[in-house]
Amino acid sequence: MTVRTKFLTACMSLFLTLMFVSSAYAGKKSLENSVGVTIGEQCVRPAEFMRRNHMEVLKTKRDETLRQGIRTDEFSLKGCIDCHVNVESKKPIPVNAEGQFCSGCHEYAAVSIDCFQCHATVPAKNSERLKKYFEKQATGAN
Repeated sequence: MTVRTKFLTACMSLFLTLMFVSSAYAGKKSLENSVGVTIGEQCVRPAEFMRRNHMEVLKTKRDETLRQGIRTDEFSLKGCIDCHVNVESKKPIPVNAEGQFCSGCHEYAAVSIDCFQCHATVPAKNSERLKKYFEKQATGAN
């Protein structure tokens, strides 16, 4: 192989690699678009705090509940599910379904979650927040 052929081969390889990488990123959703509108009105903490710290908050909550027997509503996974669920045709969509609240961010961050092997993915049928949401929808209030 001549020097010129080696140079052209290297340039072509670099070009193809850059094209492949850029096309992979071109279809990637932004974090803002990975999470749909949910039924909750305001989170327990600012969104930026929750994006950065929610896993630590959930682990601390888990440890307090399981190891110390302290059960409070603040930072409960049940509370998260009650707010961050989307509703379609008067049915809650599981938060871990493709494109929904939990899966949207976790897919974007390329991390897997195992919370829902045990925990519910939709609010309980008697959830007060879900009832209020349906009442607002029925009256047309925002």
